[in-house]
Amino acid sequence: MSHQQQPLISHLLELRQRLLHAIGSILLVFICLAYWSNDIYHYIAIPLMKAMPASSSMIATDVTAPFFTPFKLTLVLSFFIAVPYVLYQIWAFVAPGLYKHEKRLVVPLLFSSTLLFYLGIAFSYYVVFPVVFAFFTSVAPEGVQIATDISSYLSFILKLFFAFGLAFEIPIAVVLLCWAGITTPESLKSKRPYIIVGAFVIGMLLTPPDVISQTMLAVPMLILFELGLLGARFYKPKSTDEDEEAEDIQNETKET
Repeated sequence: MSHQQQPLISHLLELRQRLLHAIGSILLVFICLAYWSNDIYHYIAIPLMKAMPASSSMIATDVTAPFFTPFKLTLVLSFFIAVPYVLYQIWAFVAPGLYKHEKRLVVPLLFSSTLLFYLGIAFSYYVVFPVVFAFFTSVAPEGVQIATDISSYLSFILKLFFAFGLAFEIPIAVVLLCWAGITTPESLKSKRPYIIVGAFVIGMLLTPPDVISQTMLAVPMLILFELGLLGARFYKPKSTDEDEEAEDIQNETKET
């Protein structure tokens, strides 16, 4: 076996180990939460049940839905909870190949991206869901009984969770773009009118076809964009960091 193949195999083995640890963490959380899967689903369904008329309730059109749907939700929740550990495994795999200045950048970004993802999910549950469900139930035609299927409801809320969770990552994306030298805060500021239109287009694509949820996604995206511009000012472009680190290495070499 050649010397080039040995490092490749060792990297693949480490990657497999990291993936197994990440998947194992998700399964461990799932096993711990599985007993309360029905309670978890009930908690997630509270915003809809509060908006529904007193005489109506959720239904299950599939025979297996009452059993599998809560477990599907619990599995997704397990992934959400295990995200910090999953990101740590990714970090531990790529960290040896990063420069010192890149490590200083990645650590706060990993923490911030995780926190923003959780904030996006919390915002959708506590702010968006009550407004959207109250609107949908209030505009139902006369004579139509509202009875939402539990599987359809799960698909709906998971789409919104992921949409808002990803949308709240905009500050991280702005910082990375500016740090990589692809753009600058000043350039992004000059494109603000196009970004406003783009935010509403993205809101239209990621949310259900109603103006309320689209607006409630677009407005936070614009606020987060402005926060990203502020954060980008604290990160120098990658080329500048690399030049400074090269100078530091040269100075250390001269001293030794």
